[in-house]
Amino acid sequence: MTRVFLVDDHSVFRAGVRAELSAAEGVEIVGEAGTVAEAAAGIVAADPDVVLLDVHMPDGGGLAVIRQAPGPQYLALSVSDAAEDVIALIRAGARGYVTKNINGAELAEAIGRVDGGDAYFSPRLAGFVLDAFASGGVVEDPEGEPVKVDDPVVDALTRRELEVLRLLARGYTYKEIGSQLFISVKTVETHASNILRKTQTSNRHQLTRWAADRDLD
Repeated sequence: MTRVFLVDDHSVFRAGVRAELSAAEGVEIVGEAGTVAEAAAGIVAADPDVVLLDVHMPDGGGLAVIRQAPGPQYLALSVSDAAEDVIALIRAGARGYVTKNINGAELAEAIGRVDGGDAYFSPRLAGFVLDAFASGGVVEDPEGEPVKVDDPVVDALTRRELEVLRLLARGYTYKEIGSQLFISVKTVETHASNILRKTQTSNRHQLTRWAADRDLD
C-alpha cells in the first residue's frame, strides 16, 4: 500500500483527487494540507511514501514544502506546465511532474512509479524536459540567479539502471550483463525497457549515442 499525502490550496480539487484515487488499488491517502506550514507539519506527522504537490500556493508553493519536509518522494501535480516550474521542482528533488488534466488511473500509475524509485512525467512534459536539457538550457533559480541545470533524465535513472546502461552502451549482451551484475536475464530486460522509456530511445544504437553524449559509456 502506497501512503499518499495531498498538498493543494484548493479544497475542492483535493476532494476530487481523493475521489479519483478511491478506486485505485494500492493507494491510501493518509493526509492533506492547503498551506505550506500545514503541509510541512502534516508530512512529518503522517510519514507518507509519496506527496502529491501543487506547485503554486499563496504562501510559498511546492518548493517551500520540499525544503521544509524532505524525505518522501514528491510528485508535482499542477495546472502549470511552464518550463521554469517543471525544472525548478525537478532540481529541488521531485521525482515526477504531471498536469491536473491527468485521469485517476494515470495518476495512480504515476504514484506507483514514483514510490518505486522511478521518475514519471506527463508525456508532453517529458519531451519538453529532454529538449530543454539537450540544448543546455539555463533557467532562473528560485533565488533569482541563473543556474545551469543538470540532466534530469540521468538523475531519474536508478543506480542499477546506470550500471545496465553502461554495459549496454559497451555492447554487452543481456546474458553477459546478467552475469556481470548477478541478476537474471529477465531482470536485465526489465531494466533495459525502463532505460529506453526514460531516455526516449527506441533501440541500442540510439541508446549508445545517448550515453556517449553524456559520457556515460
